[in-house]
Amino acid sequence: MRLRKLGAIALGSMLAGMAALGAAQAETFRLSHNTGDTTTWHKGAERFGELLSEATDGAFSVRVFPNAQLSGGDQMKQAEMVGRGAIDFVVTSAINVTPLAPEMAVFSLPYLYSSYEDVDATTDGAPGERMAEIMAGHDVIVLAWGENGFREVTNNVHPIKTPEDLQGLKMRVAGPMYIDVMNALGANPQQMQWSETFTALQQGVVDGQENPIGAVIIPQRVYEVQKYLTAWHYSYDPLFLGVSRQLWETWDAETQEKVRGAAIEAMAYQKQITREDTAKGIDFLREQGMEVYEPTADELQAFREATQPAFDTWAAKVGEDIVQSFQNAIDASN
Repeated sequence: MRLRKLGAIALGSMLAGMAALGAAQAETFRLSHNTGDTTTWHKGAERFGELLSEATDGAFSVRVFPNAQLSGGDQMKQAEMVGRGAIDFVVTSAINVTPLAPEMAVFSLPYLYSSYEDVDATTDGAPGERMAEIMAGHDVIVLAWGENGFREVTNNVHPIKTPEDLQGLKMRVAGPMYIDVMNALGANPQQMQWSETFTALQQGVVDGQENPIGAVIIPQRVYEVQKYLTAWHYSYDPLFLGVSRQLWETWDAETQEKVRGAAIEAMAYQKQITREDTAKGIDFLREQGMEVYEPTADELQAFREATQPAFDTWAAKVGEDIVQSFQNAIDASN
């Protein structure tokens, strides 16, 4: 009896050890993104980790690193690091990979889009597929598109109702295209990492910034350090969840399908909550004390005309054929 009991204990210990060994062999991948851990970027990244773990029965797990920690705070460097296999996964926006792939600026051309329907016609259609092919050429596999959103402008000096109201304002921007846009509007653009921006706004190093409401302005509490917001919808910025080609090609087709499936579901969730937060965001920001201005159609046309030189400059860099494919998809959706 005693021997049977000892045998059962030994067997239990062996099985526990085998289970522990299996857990120890689970692969943990690193995912980097640009923003803080309260944003829809982070929520989408965490949801991807949950879904991937479920799809692989715990064989894969994902550790999420916010604020571009893995690239030393340099949000522009993340995609390049994924391309060479130094980071496994990334959630980033199209504008942040333009130093690597200038064509990705097409999404953010000023006043290209007028609605979410226009956006979805490109990300869910042939234009989105073409941009994924371009990123694959840089060894980054785009798994799914998410959303940063329509970018709105905030500042601490005065309401912005006309292009002239931007004259001389020191505006934080994310990338080269937005430098050209702000220059066209007479502002003084300052390219700056997002991790440095809140303090810069707080201390008056810059007067304002531009970002989406649901994905950044509210969760990053920009309203605490900015007084005025103009909902000018001047530029759109999609997110994508990407993986290193080196890692991707180590998996068989079944595993790749599981990874892509988890990414698509996670980014659909991220896009949904971003749009929900944006829809209720204007009222929330007013409750927090921001003065929100919503331009008329004529006022928007003035901004559109003022930013046309930046559109033309970047359309040439992107490639007229790519821009035309986006415009064709948008026209077909209307």
